[in-house]
Amino acid sequence: MYKAVVMAGGVGSRMWPVSRRAHPKQLLRLAGAETMFGHSVTRMDPLMLPEHVYVVARADLIDTLSEQVPSVPKANFIVEPEGRGTAPAIGLAAIHLLRDDPDAIMAVVTADHFIADTAAFRTALAAAEALAAAGHLVTLGMRPTFASTGFGYIRQGRRSYPVGDLVAYDVLRFTEKPDAATAEDMVRSGEYVWNGGMFVWRADRVLGEFRRQMPAFYEQLGRIADVLGTAAYEPTLARVWPTVERETIDYGVMEGARDVVVLPVEIGWSDVGSWASVFDIRRPDVDGNVIVGETETLETTNSLVYGGDRLIATIGVDDLIIVDTPDALLVCRRGREQDVKTIVDRVKARGDESLY
Repeated sequence: MYKAVVMAGGVGSRMWPVSRRAHPKQLLRLAGAETMFGHSVTRMDPLMLPEHVYVVARADLIDTLSEQVPSVPKANFIVEPEGRGTAPAIGLAAIHLLRDDPDAIMAVVTADHFIADTAAFRTALAAAEALAAAGHLVTLGMRPTFASTGFGYIRQGRRSYPVGDLVAYDVLRFTEKPDAATAEDMVRSGEYVWNGGMFVWRADRVLGEFRRQMPAFYEQLGRIADVLGTAAYEPTLARVWPTVERETIDYGVMEGARDVVVLPVEIGWSDVGSWASVFDIRRPDVDGNVIVGETETLETTNSLVYGGDRLIATIGVDDLIIVDTPDALLVCRRGREQDVKTIVDRVKARGDESLY
């Protein structure tokens, strides 16, 4: 049976000061009334029934996430004792799915990305299910709209696999974030798509890749799987998980995996990786501004003003990002929003956990 695994354990530090460990990006209402996480679940309906949606997250987030999507059974929330990377999180989800369904096909989706065309997204997931049923490991590739240096890229081969109105291709290579000139060449070639971090495969198939490429982790997963559904599960998980190697699914599995195909899609995707991304998911006003919260603006252009409980007034500013919270204020020139991560690192060094 086809099931979704929503990866909801991230923090989204580049969206600081609104996104913090205790209230991460997936719980923000950046694109409208619904939280990013809530939208990640509801946009799959009716392709995925709520009882077929699973969520991987930290224990301290489970209750809050569950409140966002009460239709998803609480039993479908899989606790990750601590973040060890996307590869361990996916492996943990896979053994849970296989316990109940040895033929499970899992769609690994993100909790904090924005997708404008939900119908096209569901069509892509349905096509990917058919490819996964045939034994392929499928990654969704986002057709690039510009030469981004902030995304990884996937080079597609010539051999094709038509499915419905879409066509998948063999993956020739995964490339990490390139420099500007390389990104320009990649986009110009027409052979590359962005790596959006979403995958579809049979659960047993990806576990086979863990066994082949990450054998130590596979052995650890086996110890956890042996006690699933018993009183020994939680203490075993708590004992084993801190010893698990930190690894991403791209490095740990996908780059060395067999029979990987990419399904290029156009779904209005944004990873919402920085405050600049809000300009992509909310329509700017006639002055080029995106305004959230109570504000008064005078001769203000091309700026993001994101507020909370108090009035923000701006006069004569251009190309600024202003984000206000009760205990922290961010003022940033547009184009420098990636440096927010540097500020977060400095805030962490101060030792006040409430600020990050």
